[in-house]
Amino acid sequence: MAAGPAGSANPASASVVAFPGRKPLQVGFDRLELQRILDLYGRMVAAGFWRDYAMDFGKDAANFSAFRRAAERPQARIEKRPSLRGKQGMWTLFGESGQVLKRGHELTGVLSPLERKLLKVVEG
Repeated sequence: MAAGPAGSANPASASVVAFPGRKPLQVGFDRLELQRILDLYGRMVAAGFWRDYAMDFGKDAANFSAFRRAAERPQARIEKRPSLRGKQGMWTLFGESGQVLKRGHELTGVLSPLERKLLKVVEG
């Protein structure tokens, strides 16, 4: 068995430490955030509201855009901008015209206007 970095035989014992003050090269969604967004996307597809999506990962923000048709502007865009975490919240929901529909610190609260579209009135 070959020795790992610095002569250690077990690479799991070595830990990677990020340099302090260094920003990541790009912003992304963690597993739970992406799962929550894709769950909503799947339900919106099933309801006939959306048909396509796109994701964009930049150095300042990560975006999830949902489309009714691929050739149009997105009907909704969910943006994660960590630099706003201490201010108005890192999550923003944009509408089709680019207007801010909701802003907040928690993804669940920001997605609530889209969740309301899925509610149907059932007469008993």
